[in-house]
Amino acid sequence: MPDIGGVGRRNFAAAFLAMSLLLVPAAEAQEQPVWHHGLSLVDDLKYPPGFAHFDYVNPEAPKGGDLRLSQTGTFDTFNPLLVKGETAAGLALVFDTLMKPAEDEISTAYGLLAESVSFPDDISSATFRLRQEATWADGQPVTPEDVVFSFDKAKELNPLYQSYYRHVVKAEKTGERDITFHFDEKDNHELPHILGQILIVPKHWWEGNGPNGKPRDISRTTLEPVMGSGPYRIASFSPGGTIRYERRPDYWGAALNVNIGQNNFDSITYSFYGDRDVEFEAFRSGNTDFWRENQAMRWATGFDFPAAKAGRVKREEIPNPFRATGVMQAMVPNMRRKPFDDERVREALNYALDFEELNRTVFFDQYQRVDSFFFGTELASSGLPEGRELEILNEVKDLVPPEVFTTPYSNPVGGTPQRARENLRKAIELLRQAGFELKGNRMVNTATGKPFSFEILLSSPALERVALPYAQNLKRIGIEARVRTVDPSQYTNRERAFDYDVTWEVWGQTLSPGNEQADYWGSAAATREGSRNYAGISDPGVDALIQRVIFAKDRDTLVAATKALDRVLLAHNYVIPLYYKMAAQIAYWDKLARPQELPKYGLGFPDTWWSKSAASQ
Repeated sequence: MPDIGGVGRRNFAAAFLAMSLLLVPAAEAQEQPVWHHGLSLVDDLKYPPGFAHFDYVNPEAPKGGDLRLSQTGTFDTFNPLLVKGETAAGLALVFDTLMKPAEDEISTAYGLLAESVSFPDDISSATFRLRQEATWADGQPVTPEDVVFSFDKAKELNPLYQSYYRHVVKAEKTGERDITFHFDEKDNHELPHILGQILIVPKHWWEGNGPNGKPRDISRTTLEPVMGSGPYRIASFSPGGTIRYERRPDYWGAALNVNIGQNNFDSITYSFYGDRDVEFEAFRSGNTDFWRENQAMRWATGFDFPAAKAGRVKREEIPNPFRATGVMQAMVPNMRRKPFDDERVREALNYALDFEELNRTVFFDQYQRVDSFFFGTELASSGLPEGRELEILNEVKDLVPPEVFTTPYSNPVGGTPQRARENLRKAIELLRQAGFELKGNRMVNTATGKPFSFEILLSSPALERVALPYAQNLKRIGIEARVRTVDPSQYTNRERAFDYDVTWEVWGQTLSPGNEQADYWGSAAATREGSRNYAGISDPGVDALIQRVIFAKDRDTLVAATKALDRVLLAHNYVIPLYYKMAAQIAYWDKLARPQELPKYGLGFPDTWWSKSAASQ
């Protein structure tokens, strides 16, 4: 299940929890509700009621110091619920959620604003009980009315929430501190869990007047510093340039077990840059403290500056965030536009990508080719289907490509002139079958005579080092691919409106896929602006397998159903798989300190890190 709060402070893998909820402890059928201090989607909860703190924190971490971070792009709103505009980085520091995930477990969460949660055996509803001590920054208590307001407005104003919580039909106050969410289907094991991740906003603040004396409007963007219940507040900002968050000494939840050893910096400042190279120069010069690398060349050659050589800048490759994260990074043809609705065209575009040559010449052989929508996890399909996976595929046999039963998926392999030529010949043949032919040096539609040309839309100049060689390969078979890089705001708007021919996307997956799969690949999401069905997939076989993932009754069935879904997605050639490195490449100035052991499934950054200057005081 992804982090849908807009800006995830809690874990990198955003980003992304889901499905097969193990209710811990298991609720016996009885008249009185059973209240749980935490929820798990995979295994038994690690931490018992009343635990002292998460094992991966330093409970004695000193408080103080400043953390300076950078961000590519800009911002124009502090409204955390809207899909409009560019939401400010770090905004989740201001807000609490009902539950808080643990980074040393897969898909678990423990009470934050809510002290506990209850649900009936058929999971037709879920009730959260708020902590009595939970308050907003102005001292007013967090109430059930705030939670209902937050949920209703999130669904009303944000297409992502509309899809994600489409089976949550009502939220209502059912006690002095209780909120009950009602579902329109039973046994969807994920729903109680994902409700715990909504950012809760103060109803009284949003329904009040701003500093200008006019009523606030939660349906609009705003640059008025918003109020929350979280550990930080917005202290100052320069529109589009910087934001400074200050730790609140009066934060109500500072002593909670889920917060011990965390939120250690007195201030966290984000500076925004329009260019990734300029952003890196700010890190090199010491103007920002932490860097996460996403470019192979810079990681291989860019850290020869004096501070790095002297050890004042530390570099690490850490696999932790990827231990429970699957990744699909790909170029994505928009099937809402011709000729990308033709599977043979999409497959031909894959044959034109020579990953092995790119890996050798551009990436210093640092990457692997992605060959699954759940790459790097036990959920990735491989070989031929067997066992429970085969049973599931047979249940939808008439709805899926026959080759899923006979032919394992594999990407074309290049890397030598001979292989490259063979792959391009295969691409030409597939295009011929789709109604194209080479005339001179141009690939044209045989029916209309129109040349095959399209635009590759990018969000960063750094991606051009892949897109431009790819365009050159396409040119060799008569296809004109224009590479266009736009600013982050324009890219976001075009992405939300599906206004592109081909674009570049990354989907993150966890070991517990669930309801978000419908937003990624489901037919209903194909026409809903703002969804993450970037390819425009609308296929009954895919829809049927998504339902089998969501309603899997046990872990074995979930794994098998996910592998089946993966296999069918690959067979349709919806995307042109790219590459990934399953380790986080980080660098940071030695003014920062962290626990000796990072959480098994994350970096714990910035929550569990601290400033050495604070420790020396």
